[in-house]
Amino acid sequence: MSILDELNRWRHVALAVLSLLLAMIASGHALLNKRDSRAAVGWVGLIWLVPLIGAVLYFILGVNRIRRRALELRGDRERFRTSPEVGGSESLTEAVFAKFPPETRHLASIARVVGQTTQRPLMPGNSVRALINGDEAYPAMLEAIAGAQHSITLATYIFDRDAAGRAFATALGQAVRRGVQVRVLIDATGTRYSWPPILRTLRREKIRYARFLPAFPLWRLVSMNLRNHRKLLVIDGRVGFTGGMNIRVGHWLAKGPSHPILDLQFRVEGPVVAHLQEVFADDWLFTTREVLQGELWFPRLERAGPVLARGIADGPDEDVDPLRWTILGALAAARHSVRIATPYFLPDAPVISALNLAGLRGVAVDIVLPASSNLPFVQWASRALWWQVLEKGCRIWLTPGNFDHSKLFLVDDGWVMLGSTNWDPRSLRLNFEFDVECYDTALVQTLGHWFQAKKDRSRQVTLAEVDARSLPVKLRDGAARLLSPYL
Repeated sequence: MSILDELNRWRHVALAVLSLLLAMIASGHALLNKRDSRAAVGWVGLIWLVPLIGAVLYFILGVNRIRRRALELRGDRERFRTSPEVGGSESLTEAVFAKFPPETRHLASIARVVGQTTQRPLMPGNSVRALINGDEAYPAMLEAIAGAQHSITLATYIFDRDAAGRAFATALGQAVRRGVQVRVLIDATGTRYSWPPILRTLRREKIRYARFLPAFPLWRLVSMNLRNHRKLLVIDGRVGFTGGMNIRVGHWLAKGPSHPILDLQFRVEGPVVAHLQEVFADDWLFTTREVLQGELWFPRLERAGPVLARGIADGPDEDVDPLRWTILGALAAARHSVRIATPYFLPDAPVISALNLAGLRGVAVDIVLPASSNLPFVQWASRALWWQVLEKGCRIWLTPGNFDHSKLFLVDDGWVMLGSTNWDPRSLRLNFEFDVECYDTALVQTLGHWFQAKKDRSRQVTLAEVDARSLPVKLRDGAARLLSPYL
């Protein structure tokens, strides 16, 4: 045997040993880390049936690096938590919910779930008012900015350089010139929705701003998929605005935008405003390393209304999934009605099961979606799974006309979750989100009227209609659904 043959033989042996070693390591990782047994079986089968290539594909595509990368980015930085002295909070006890009407006391189970997953207290004494579209929200927000005396914090996903964006930049610049401390945090991806971006305008107005997770090198592509989707505005630490509304002229219907967008925003006063501020302070510290503390940012807050509320922050850096557990806990607690408005509906298997279980228990489950989406591919993927909830008695309604970006989750007559979260994998897995859970019959009744009016002008989707789609359309929708974890 020649030396060349001997080298080839040892090369083959080394390759075989390497393939075996990688297969063992990849299989072990899949068995230990894949929660879904079907996913584990699929990956282990690929790893062993396609030597070397299967293991390489698993390490590239099968390992979830999103949470790990988010945790690495956050590091060991201190998390802001409101102290009882700042918020005037009281512990969640049966006595708190004993004051509620008998028909809503069962909602205490939701509060227990959220309390265990967020580690934030319920805050009594809040006022929450809905602002419909930018026509109500933007003037209220701009008026609050104009009245600021000490501090302004603003976090947004999209901040366009259009009529709306320039109005906010001008108002914030005027606040800076009055001596108000202003901090603006914009998601780096969100700055690229308009060109040129708003950043030069902010610099001209002397506004201190930062971009959340700016562009990373190619070897950090996972980080580029993490987005701060939160919408927060806090004035003097006392008045807050949150919801699903970005800063772009499309929301301001009175301006006659070319692509009108319907949406909801909320004005909040009372102790829970501290939760909005602490989430902003946490993100600002992570982005700039500047600490926002003290009376300037966190004044003592007095009661402003009857609403019991709590902020829910979620993101890939959380040890648990607060929003997912909140959704599952609320669906499990529902006795009479579940009302959901969301622009994007791509729930995963556990959420679909929870919706179906609610429907099977006799709960009226109504889901309002836009008939026309700004992201057709996402709507195709959504349509591919509608049958899974329709066949168990849930009802889907499609709102006509302008794209509806509204987000609302109502349970029975006493609980609502409002904020930035969509019912899709991006919101529940990749994005940094912020929502507020509220307990108050009057607030839920008001929002219930809004929901009912939306539903009354919508068209109900039937299971027969979904089943009647042509084969090419079903295949298109099914193919789009395969990418739903990334949409």
